[in-house]
Amino acid sequence: MNKQGKPHQILLIEDNPGDVRLTQEAFRASKNDINLEVVVDGMEAIKFLRKEGAYQHKATPDLILLDLNLPKWDGREVLAKIKNDDQLRRIPVVVLTTSNAGVDVLNSYDLHANCYINKPIDYDRFFEVIHRVEEFWLSTTTLPTKLP
Repeated sequence: MNKQGKPHQILLIEDNPGDVRLTQEAFRASKNDINLEVVVDGMEAIKFLRKEGAYQHKATPDLILLDLNLPKWDGREVLAKIKNDDQLRRIPVVVLTTSNAGVDVLNSYDLHANCYINKPIDYDRFFEVIHRVEEFWLSTTTLPTKLP
């Protein structure tokens, strides 16, 4: 639970069903109370974050896990839109992607990603990474005050 006594809200922006499933499993095994929402493309991610249409009653996430390789708007476009929006920019964004290209790392940090993590392909290592993300972002850091 977060400091307001509510579940931690995490938005996973990921189009790979296997990675979605692994992430869901990893968070289900969590000791924290987590509500994981999933959107599968960049356009839906921005609609979710701006609470448009079907997303109008969704909670603002405490943390965003963002893949770079997405349909419609890719992760770079989504990251830029988040970090250029006064209502969204303080939400921490963890880029979680298979790309280990130096240009992607640099571009993500230039767009103000809060961290960049390469997705492991090994099942156990993937779980470990998700648990470390969870431990750091939900237990160690102080997140910005929940947005309205």
